Formats: sequence, C-alpha cells, structure tokens
Amino acid sequence: MIAEKENRKYIGECGLLKGLSVDDWESYENTLDGLCDSLNNGDWNKEGTLVEYPSICFGLEILKREINATNPFELFPSDFTRNEIPIPINGLVWMGEKSFMLEQIRDKLEQSFNCIKLKIGAINFDEELSLLQYIRREFSADEIEIRVDANGAFTIDEAMVKLNRLSELDIHSIEQPIRQGQYETMAELCKKTPLPIALDEELIGVHTREEKKKMLEQINPQYIILKPSLIGGFKSSEEWIDLAEGMGIGWWATSALESNIGLNAISQWVYAKANPMPQGLGTGQLYTNNFQSPLMVENGHILYSRKGHWNLNGYL
Repeated sequence: MIAEKENRKYIGECGLLKGLSVDDWESYENTLDGLCDSLNNGDWNKEGTLVEYPSICFGLEILKREINATNPFELFPSDFTRNEIPIPINGLVWMGEKSFMLEQIRDKLEQSFNCIKLKIGAINFDEELSLLQYIRREFSADEIEIRVDANGAFTIDEAMVKLNRLSELDIHSIEQPIRQGQYETMAELCKKTPLPIALDEELIGVHTREEKKKMLEQINPQYIILKPSLIGGFKSSEEWIDLAEGMGIGWWATSALESNIGLNAISQWVYAKANPMPQGLGTGQLYTNNFQSPLMVENGHILYSRKGHWNLNGYL
C-alpha cells in the first residue's frame, strides 16, 4: 500500500495470506485501491470501515505511523531503534522430513537460540518426538525452551494422548493442537492439558471486543499468539492483550511472512509492549526480493542495527 501526503510517498504492508487471512476475498484489490484513492485525496479516517479487512487495517496503521515519524521507518521510537537493544526470538524449525528438521535444529542451536519452535504434524508423531528428545538429551529446559506448533493437526480423539506424551519432554507450550472453531473441545483441552496451550489461528476472524472477550472466557487458554497482519493490526492486538492480561492469560507476538516493512513495524511495536518472552520474529530469509533494512538476527535475537540502512528499490 503506497499513499502520498504533502508531496511525499509512504508505504505500508497489507500482509494477505491466501487461504488463511479472513479478508482473502475477490473484493480485496478494489477495497485496497479505493482506500489508496481516499488517502491520496486527504481522507485518512477509514479504520471504522475496514474491520473485516484485518490486513488492510495493519497496512493503514503502518502508513499513519510513518507519516508522523521523526525518522523514516522509526514507528515506535525506543531503545530498540536507537540503542540496538535486541528482542529475544524463537528459532523456527519448518516441517519436513526428519533429516531436514534435524539439520534445522542443529543450525538453530549453533546460532545460540535459547528458544526453538518446531512445526509438528507433518511427519510421523514418533519421529517428531525423537527430534524433541534429541534436543532434550543435549539441553535441559533451563537451557533451551521448546515450543511446538501443531497448526490444528491433531484430531479430537488423539489430542490429549499426544499432549501427555509431549509434556514428558518439558515443552513450554503447544500452539493450536486442534483445528480452530471447536470452542467446547478446545476449552476442555485447555482445562485438562498437562502443558500450556496457545491459541493462534483461533484469533483470526474475531473482530469485536465483545467477541474476543467471549471467546477467551469460554476457552480460557494459557497463552494467545498475536499476528497483527491477520487480526487487524496493533489496535486490535492491544485489545486482545488488555483482555488476556485481565484474565491472567499470557501472550507473545509473531510475524506472518511479512516483508521487512511489516516485520519492522511488528518488532518495534512489540518491544514497546515490554514483553520479556521470546517473540516469533524473523528477517524474511525466505524471500529473494525483500526490502533491505537495518533488521538483523544475531545470537537468537532480532535487532535494529545502526550499521544497516533501508533500501526500498525505487518503491518510494
């Protein structure tokens, strides 16, 4: 999303993920084009009309922050942007064959990550357990925190059995053990689980404060995971935080394959929230055409390096 104000262009990222974002509709491009036309004509008060387009809300928030920034792309000034104070992050291990996942685990350990997150549910569960056992043989829970993400892969019948087996390995938490939308079953799992459950996809498509409150009260999870691109930006995320903290529910934030435009905004925002937990932030290493930025990953942390610089490849 690019808009112009007072003869200067600004850029925001609308992180639409096909098949996952609730605003993945045919009307998306027309809605985005219409918004850009409104912005270029001086009408910047459009948030109330975009509730059902979470990724566009996110992009608009970035634009507004950029317009008011003293320094380009310094959206939430802090020690993160000014003094290179880093944010601890988890090292993500992608699903795949056992040998591929093992290679990634070794790589993350060599990079000094203290928190590793494994995507599970793609291969045989016993093989996945053996990967987790490999980490635990080498490192205690005090040395390496392990998070797992099932992405809703467990069936209702097998979920508790698998949670019990995972709990034997000092797992920090599991994200979305069963498919989202099964509130009663998820609530029962969260009540009886031997290891903390974090809701992820469950938050997508829940727009109003009343809906959020009702869902959290019914399921009562141990954690929620905030992906601003998918849940309506920072204002919506802060609403989730306010409700969760009032109920004693923990949280952390995660990027969702954004470019460095979106990742920069999420990183700066989450630092300002002063959450000490490792966050789910990466530097877009999957991309071959990402924007160059000061964001770097070193020793299991993400930082805003004073040696780095922005290069938008002619977009602005």
